[in-house]
Amino acid sequence: MLSKRSIPRALLPLNGRFFSSIPNPRGEVGDGEEEGKAVDAIFHIITTSSSQDAMIRSLDHSPVLLTNALIDGVLKRIRFSHANPLRALHFFAFTSNRRGFFHSAFSYDTMLYILGRARRFDDAWKLLVEMRRKDPTLITPRTLQIVLGRIAKVCSVHQTVESFRKFRKFCSSFDTVCFNALLRTLCQEKSMADARNVYHSLKHDFRPDLQTFNILLSGWKSSEEAEGFFEEMKLLNVNPDLVSYNCLVDVYCKNRLMDKAYKVLDEMRDREIYPDVITYTSIIGGLGLIGQPDKARDILKDMKEHGCYPDAAAYNAAIRNYCIAKRLGNAFALMEEMTTKGLAPNATTYNLFFRIFYWANELQSAWSLYKRMRGEGCLPNTQSCMFLVRLCQRQEKVEMAMELWNDMVDHGFGSFTLVSDVLFDLLCDMGKLEEAEKCFLQMVDKGQKPSNVSFRRIQVLMELANKQDSLRTLSDKMMTLFGHPPVKGDR
Repeated sequence: MLSKRSIPRALLPLNGRFFSSIPNPRGEVGDGEEEGKAVDAIFHIITTSSSQDAMIRSLDHSPVLLTNALIDGVLKRIRFSHANPLRALHFFAFTSNRRGFFHSAFSYDTMLYILGRARRFDDAWKLLVEMRRKDPTLITPRTLQIVLGRIAKVCSVHQTVESFRKFRKFCSSFDTVCFNALLRTLCQEKSMADARNVYHSLKHDFRPDLQTFNILLSGWKSSEEAEGFFEEMKLLNVNPDLVSYNCLVDVYCKNRLMDKAYKVLDEMRDREIYPDVITYTSIIGGLGLIGQPDKARDILKDMKEHGCYPDAAAYNAAIRNYCIAKRLGNAFALMEEMTTKGLAPNATTYNLFFRIFYWANELQSAWSLYKRMRGEGCLPNTQSCMFLVRLCQRQEKVEMAMELWNDMVDHGFGSFTLVSDVLFDLLCDMGKLEEAEKCFLQMVDKGQKPSNVSFRRIQVLMELANKQDSLRTLSDKMMTLFGHPPVKGDR
C-alpha cells in the first residue's frame, strides 16, 4: 500500500478546504495572476490578524488552496518583507501539523532563515529535529549554510564552528561538501582570515577538494596568501581550474601587480585553460587602478580576437575607469556603445555616474539620469536610491524625494528602511509631518519595518503637534505587523 508521501498529487481535506502536497522542488511560485492573489490573501491574514488564534481562525475559513507552491510563496514574502517571525512560525506549524502534509525543502529552508534572522536559534534547532524525523533528505548543505549564515552573523567564529559540528547528527553525509559550506559562510559573514584559520584547524578531518580552494581563493586581498594556497593545491594534487586562476588574476589586479597577472594568463593558455570574460574584466579593473583607462578600453576589443565577448560587467569596469579619471565624456560614450552591442546598462552602470554627480552635488544631472534609467526600464537598486535621496536631502528637494519614494512604492525597488531614514529626516526638517506619516504608513502596509530612529523622530513631532490619534494608529500597526513598535537597536 502506497504511503501518502509517495502519492504524486494528494489533496488532503481540512474543514471543507484542501491542503495540497504537490511538490515544488525549485521553490518557485507560479507566474499566474491567481496564484499571486492567493499569496497576497494569505500574507494579509498572517500580517493583519490581531492574534495567533485569530490568524488560525481566518486561515481555517479561507477558501484558498494551500499548495506547497503557495506556502513557498507566502514564506518568501514574509522573509523579504521582514514580517513577524513568530507569526511565520505559527503559520508554518499550522500547515505542518496536518496529517499527510509535507513541506517542501524550500519552505523549511526559508523558515530556518526567518528564525535565524530573528535569532530564534532554539526554534531553528527544533525545526531541524522535525526535518530529520520527517525526511532527513530535506537537510542539505544549503540548509546547513542557511543556518550557519544566520549564526555567524551574530555569534563568534567558535560558536559557528560548534554549530557546524552539531550538524553531524542531522546530515546523512557529513563530508567535504558540508565543510565547504562552513568555509563559504565564514568568507561571507566573518573574514577570509577566519575562514583560513578554520580551514587549517579542520582540514585533516575532511579531504579538501577543488571547491574548497576556490572558496578560499575568492576575495583575498593579499597576493602572498593567495599564492600560498596555490602551492598547497599542488601539494595535494588538486589542479586549479578557470575559477582558481581567475581568483589569482583578480588578486594581482587589485594589488596593481599587472606583470604577475599577465604571467598567469600565459600559464593558463599553456595549460589550455582559456581566459573568459571574468578574467578580462579583472584585467580591465587592474589597468584602471594603475591609471591606464585607454589601455583598459582596448581590452574590450582584444577580447573579441580571442573569441570572448564583453558583457555588461566588463563594460562597467571600463566605464568605472573613466569615471575615476573624471572623463565623463568617454564614460558616457562607452555606455552608448553598450546599447549598440545589445547590452542594456544596468543599475551598476548608472550608479557609477550617480556617484560622480553625488560628490559634485549635481542633483539635476543625477535626476535626468534617473529619468533616463526609468525610461529604459532599468530599475534602480538601493545604492541608486540612496545617492538620489541624499542629494534631495542636501538640496531640500521634497517633491523630487517624494517622487522617488512613490516610484519605489509602486514598483518595489530599493531598501525602504534605508531610504526612509533619509526621507523622514528631510520631511521632518521641512515640517512635512503629514507626508512623513503617509510614507510611514505606506511602508508598514507593505510589511517593511521602519527603523527605531525614524519611528522615534516622527513620534516626537507628532507629540509636539498633539497628533495622538495618528501616533496611536502608527503604533498599533507596528504592533500588529511586527509584534512590537521599534525598540532601541532595531533596523
